[in-house]
Amino acid sequence: MPEKNRRDAISAMDLAAITGNLAIRDLAALYMRGLDRLDRDLLRSQFWDDAFLNYGIYEGGPDGFADFCIDALKTHHRNHHMLGQHLIDMSGDEAFGEVYYQAYHKLTNESGEQRDLFITGRYVDRYEKRGSVWKIAYRSELVDWVRDDPCTDDFLDGTQMIVGARKPLDPLYDRQAMTRKSEPNP
Repeated sequence: MPEKNRRDAISAMDLAAITGNLAIRDLAALYMRGLDRLDRDLLRSQFWDDAFLNYGIYEGGPDGFADFCIDALKTHHRNHHMLGQHLIDMSGDEAFGEVYYQAYHKLTNESGEQRDLFITGRYVDRYEKRGSVWKIAYRSELVDWVRDDPCTDDFLDGTQMIVGARKPLDPLYDRQAMTRKSEPNP
């Protein structure tokens, strides 16, 4: 085989690793969307039924975890989770991962003060591919730092900007609006 063809060829094993890696990255993104939009079913669907989750403040299965998260976040005014680097070690139908995250929570504390709470850390995961589907089989959340400040987003009060919301009010769920086109210039 000519050098160029050998260099450009992707083996079936390489292709499976690439597609597995992409599927696992989607799990992380959909997990975050489930949290931010308070979409319990979406959040829950990222885990196998027998998955084990250890967050320190929660330890157990995915159904209880999804309920725990929605109950904890529903009193917040808004949430925003951001993914950082995502390292995945593939090994056939099993993979191990480390996902960096930053989580913003706008909430009201016991004194009635609005607060900006930032939590950053990493998820340490084990993923399994069953059939043709990848899901989280184990997840542990490690917290690296936390910052709790007075709320500073008064800028959004009364703004004409489009502000994110929870499911189903978030514009993400209005696919019809996304088909809108501007009028051509004459």
